[in-house]
Amino acid sequence: QVQLVESGGGLVQAGDSLRLSCAASGRIFSSDYMGWFRQAPGNEREFVARIKWSTGSTDYTDPVKGRFTASRDNAKNTVYLQMNSLKLEDTAVYYCAIPISNYDGAWTAEYWGQGTQVTVSS
Repeated sequence: QVQLVESGGGLVQAGDSLRLSCAASGRIFSSDYMGWFRQAPGNEREFVARIKWSTGSTDYTDPVKGRFTASRDNAKNTVYLQMNSLKLEDTAVYYCAIPISNYDGAWTAEYWGQGTQVTVSS
């Protein structure tokens, strides 16, 4: 079992920055990828970013490349999502998740956080 606790969401203006945090506890493996999904109203949940505990290797969905950065603090079992140049379309509930895998183009995860709201206004 893994428990994930997120923090850092909020209301910001377009162009602003925000950092999300997710602290993990329980059975975590260094080979696991941990990261973020998001779900906007009326949309399906979509993959955003992930980072590998052991190497720090990252993957991002195309709409956030160059604006979002995933990082981790292994000592604290915490991952971060630094979100810069936020856009209206980034508004969503952001979910921390682990382990994140991709099977034939489909992103999946086994454990999920409770979600944190990010709202970007004009």
